[in-house]
Amino acid sequence: MDTMKAVGLTRYLPIEDPRSLEDVVIEKPTVTGRDILVKVSAISVNPVDTKVRAPKDKVEETPKVLGWDIAGIVEEVGPDCSLFQPGDEVFYAGSIARQGGNSEYHLVDERIVGRKPASLSFAEAAALPLTSITAWESLFTRMSISQDAADNGGKALLIIGAAGGVGSIAIQLAKQAGLTVIGTASRPETVDWIQSMGADYTINHHEPLLPQLQTIGFPNVPFIFCLNALEKHWHGISEAIAPQGIVCAIDDPVSPLDLTLLKPKSATFVWEFMFTRSLYETDDMIEQHQLLNRIADEVDNQKLKTTLTKVIGPISAANLREAHKLLESNRTIGKIVLEGFV
Repeated sequence: MDTMKAVGLTRYLPIEDPRSLEDVVIEKPTVTGRDILVKVSAISVNPVDTKVRAPKDKVEETPKVLGWDIAGIVEEVGPDCSLFQPGDEVFYAGSIARQGGNSEYHLVDERIVGRKPASLSFAEAAALPLTSITAWESLFTRMSISQDAADNGGKALLIIGAAGGVGSIAIQLAKQAGLTVIGTASRPETVDWIQSMGADYTINHHEPLLPQLQTIGFPNVPFIFCLNALEKHWHGISEAIAPQGIVCAIDDPVSPLDLTLLKPKSATFVWEFMFTRSLYETDDMIEQHQLLNRIADEVDNQKLKTTLTKVIGPISAANLREAHKLLESNRTIGKIVLEGFV
């Protein structure tokens, strides 16, 4: 049996516990069907990693591997593959229903994999897949915003929590689509960051939203993209959304939302969960392959830039625990990456 190094867990524990993420040796997977086997070069971390790892009463018989942002090189392809061949450089987010990519090798369906941007290092590329898919699907699929700037005429988009990984990409995509982008941030360094990504205006999400929007000349906004603390901002969102506007969210509320607040405005509320296509193996699963290739083209044409802000070091349990701690502090900017196994 061929084996490989990985970082996994068997118990769901606070990140301060060294057993929460451990260095393990597990079986190297083999390809079948449309799966490809990728030799992992770099990984990034996302809030979903910490949510899956969060303490609960469950024990895994074999180590569970997290990690849904990978850049690497195709090692093998399954008999039904047509999109890639060994040696191709790729990047992708994977499926929440399968083992993650915090391992030397990773098995993934080729239909949710894109070619790595040629102009980026593996570390820079690993920062992009999950957040790019989330931002793209939110804006252009869930909210039905046109990708043609001529159609949008500078309509306003409010991004709540704009300095994180998804917000950093969403700002760039929205600007390309001709939108006026208002991002929320509460610290000087996060204000600077979202402005560097292209935001037109910044407001503070710790203060009421509508008065701040009115001060900068927006009595309401047709699009709101909420990336965190949804229940905290829900009343403010209902005040700020324009009649017949669209609200999209990715964050799990800790309490039920009162959707009736949107009724007088006939406003739409929609969820984005970038794992939906792979989780249910939808007929349009290959859209994520095409989407990632489009992102790669945009990067290589210098229309989008990576949101990598920190490389912690090689892929190890100790470094991943540090990355999880940083994410759980809710103070991260951009994306955190780990590169290579020792």
